[in-house]
Amino acid sequence: MKGGKKAVLILLVAATLLFAGCAGEEKPAAPAETPKPAETPAATPTPAPAEEKMLVIGVTDKVTDMDTANAYDFFTWEVMNNVMGGLYRYKPGTTELEPYLAESYEVQDSGKVYIFHLRKDLKFADGTPCTAQDVVRSIKRVMDIAGDPSWLVTDFVEDVEAVDDYTVKFTLKTPIAYFLSLVATPPYFPVHPDYKANEIDSDQTAGGVGPYKISKWVRDQELILEANPNFFGDAPKTPKIIIRFYQDATTLRLAIEKGEIDIAWRTLTPVDIESLKKSENLQVVEVPGAFIRYLVLNGNESTAFPTKDVHVRIGIAAAIDRNDLNQRVFLGTMEPLYSLVPIGMWSYKPVFKDYGDGNIELAKQHLAMAGYDENNKLKLELWWTPTHYGDTEKDLAQVIKEQLEATGVIEVELKSAEWSTYVDYARKSAMMASFFGWYPDYLDPDDYTTPFLKSGSNRWLGYPYSDPGMDELLEKAATAPTQEERTQYYEQIQDKLKEDSPIVPLLQGKLFVVAKKDVKGIILDPTMLFRYYLLE
Repeated sequence: MKGGKKAVLILLVAATLLFAGCAGEEKPAAPAETPKPAETPAATPTPAPAEEKMLVIGVTDKVTDMDTANAYDFFTWEVMNNVMGGLYRYKPGTTELEPYLAESYEVQDSGKVYIFHLRKDLKFADGTPCTAQDVVRSIKRVMDIAGDPSWLVTDFVEDVEAVDDYTVKFTLKTPIAYFLSLVATPPYFPVHPDYKANEIDSDQTAGGVGPYKISKWVRDQELILEANPNFFGDAPKTPKIIIRFYQDATTLRLAIEKGEIDIAWRTLTPVDIESLKKSENLQVVEVPGAFIRYLVLNGNESTAFPTKDVHVRIGIAAAIDRNDLNQRVFLGTMEPLYSLVPIGMWSYKPVFKDYGDGNIELAKQHLAMAGYDENNKLKLELWWTPTHYGDTEKDLAQVIKEQLEATGVIEVELKSAEWSTYVDYARKSAMMASFFGWYPDYLDPDDYTTPFLKSGSNRWLGYPYSDPGMDELLEKAATAPTQEERTQYYEQIQDKLKEDSPIVPLLQGKLFVVAKKDVKGIILDPTMLFRYYLLE
């Protein structure tokens, strides 16, 4: 989402009606001796243009980098899935992969080579043809820039090349069972040639090959999407989508109640949701729960943080009471989670149950092994971000602080930063302990383990963890030929996650969409990406 020439289309928000009688050559005045007025036909007004179909979506979320080479957050990926597309995609409303920019694919060399055959009618929004060379250029750009999501390519792809204008060949480092899921993620999306080759431009608007194009973008205020006239597929059911960015859940709720917006999406508070369910004018739609919340305990060896000590991390993990968090902060709308692999996904193993919930005695035992007691307390800096995960985040931080300080051995200092700064601090490994959430890139246990636990893959978290034994297990789990074998490896990975506790799973939850009654086409699935082009 960047380019050498910044082609930003300005949205026209007002129009003046012109009437037929206002145009044409001026008639000469009638002679004075002819007092009788000339009969003139009544002017026929130009028909008013049909009302433009549009929907307004309100969010408290923020866009980070409008660039596939560095964007690695849920909402920005959602926007990208509406203005771009991959070789394959998840069929809306399902977990089934289907062809998208590619018509078909074939596998060679025992799963090490994938060849994709592109559609021949692909164009960017300005009419520029999109070919195999654009796909290759875009993917290699992600690899070269090496931003946060680049591991989704570099960990798996040895090389990518254009065999001809409509054929893309991937050579993988090793065969993996879920490569089709990877090519459905934004790092594989072709981007317009205007994107800068070797640098990130966070406010790019050139876009890609998708149902919408970006016509206006004012950071943290408004994003306007209009139907892509050159899109190969069905036109969006609503030609224009306006996304407005709100400071907090309170202003978002007021906007939907006053009718200023048609949809409120990410994120209202649990109290707001329960209240809005009673409104006669609104509908509340529940999103499947594949997202997780977790606490990062920074064990990066380059820092001086006490969280480098595994006993400190286990002590913190044991002191946390997930049931208390769910009830006090989220009013029971979440579910206690005891692994990074979500409940309901194959291989899930609730390993953190071994530490219990609010197990003060176990927490004190491990903290004592690290040298901490009532006379020498652990000083913990706990970071949170105000709006990205909703207005409940402050309460989450406060309740965790209370739980940890109940040990009598931990003293917690709460710190906060707005999302863009928060992400920057994380990348620089500047936070001792911090809250994050995870929305799936692709639906596989690998996506809930490798990004966090594999050395070099967790750049956006500031490399809080690295272990050769874990790396080996992750590689075996990714390449094992059967789901039965993969399950065994993922169970071992979860066991080791518990033993090392660099990341402590907290809760698994649902998201909610609040919309006017007449809004249709809200189709949600475990990817949890909102497809604006289905709305009407």
